[in-house]
Amino acid sequence: MKTSDFYFDLPEDLIAQHPAKVRGQDKLMHLDPKTGSVEHFMMENLPDLITPDTLMVFNNSRVRRARVYGIKETTGRETEFMFLNSIDKECCIWNTMVKSAKKQKPGMNYKFPDGTVGQIIDIPGNAGTEFRAMKFDFAIDEDWFERNGHIPLPPYIKREDTEADSERYQNVYAKETGSAACPTAGLHFTDEMLKRLDEKGIDRCFVTLHVGLGTFLPVREEEIENHKMHEEYYTVPVETAEKINKAKKEDRPILAVGTTSVRTLESVGQRIIACGKKPGDNGEWVIPGTSSTSIFMYPGYKFNVVDQMFTNFHTPESTLIMLVSAFAGKENIMNAYKQAVENRYRFFSYGDCMLIK
Repeated sequence: MKTSDFYFDLPEDLIAQHPAKVRGQDKLMHLDPKTGSVEHFMMENLPDLITPDTLMVFNNSRVRRARVYGIKETTGRETEFMFLNSIDKECCIWNTMVKSAKKQKPGMNYKFPDGTVGQIIDIPGNAGTEFRAMKFDFAIDEDWFERNGHIPLPPYIKREDTEADSERYQNVYAKETGSAACPTAGLHFTDEMLKRLDEKGIDRCFVTLHVGLGTFLPVREEEIENHKMHEEYYTVPVETAEKINKAKKEDRPILAVGTTSVRTLESVGQRIIACGKKPGDNGEWVIPGTSSTSIFMYPGYKFNVVDQMFTNFHTPESTLIMLVSAFAGKENIMNAYKQAVENRYRFFSYGDCMLIK
């Protein structure tokens, strides 16, 4: 299957540059994956579209201020670094994605806004990629990012981050800091919406997947099967595993909020398969624990845990549109996206949303 099979024409003015004026006041498309039929709603209608027996699974990862600008000591030039994850136990070495990576050589020193200095070092696998390792003489913690960093708005938002983004580019239930990008399907949910779901008896639970940028890197391979995903780290708490396994046993639907929740649940399902079992053996569809995943879902993938999906509208030729195409059918997704363009839905992180069920 070719990457170009997932291209669609998207007018630039439909790429949301700002969130809705009021959180949660967004358009909502309902796509039936069995028939391909599409209906148009508003986010406020969501509780009416979900049955009370549904278990919703949210990703509670919180975005860190991961975009940091460093000054090269030898030239005084500013360079943007996106800090992805710590790669040693002491948190002194971080994996970063950097602009003009070819020019960033091991041994180069960069000074950050609070005066701290980091040095680019060589690690296996980074040569020829967008990634560089940055070493410090002390542990980098969240206070350091608060002092030095910016909200990591995605590159298709053509503006600098503002103080408003500090609140609007976080989910209201975000708790575990560690993402370099927001799990943006959750941006549509307000405390009031969660209360309405509670009142209808719709249960929910949480996983944590810290979003790296591997999900958002372009697919450069002509044949999508040759594309390799980068690893992301996730945790499935014991309580969440128990709730999901109970719901699956009772034949109740699992509604994953966001592609990151989908990636987490399906990755755990694949772990069970890797042990020579089938999801559902011994009443286990998911197991608790912490691990990493580089799962890549595209048409032909068989979903083992997730029954329904709530998601945003994704970029052409991306791994995310391939994922939703695997879930709902490529023809259905392309038709739905065509209608979204015709009805002037807003796309990507700060845009509108879709319920697939």
